[in-house]
Amino acid sequence: MATKVYIPTPLRQYANQQDVVEVDGNTVGEVLDQLTTSFAGLRKHLYNKEGKLRSFVNVYVNEDDYRYLQREETLLSAGDEVRIIPSIAGGQQK
Repeated sequence: MATKVYIPTPLRQYANQQDVVEVDGNTVGEVLDQLTTSFAGLRKHLYNKEGKLRSFVNVYVNEDDYRYLQREETLLSAGDEVRIIPSIAGGQQK
């Protein structure tokens, strides 16, 4: 089953400048694995050396944070969308 994965602007350079790609997989983990297999440059930006998703990378299935679902084991249904959203830090302290 193909799932739409939305790629954030800072990572598009590692996905052939695409903002949305369709990836096969039944779970979030399978989709992310297939995504980083298709676009190898994304792997180091999404995963740490231990193979865990980096702490500043947020993954949403439709409107839900995957951490509050079953994380990588979250099952996907037809029409589901996965969004990768990097955390934003910084700003001016007063």
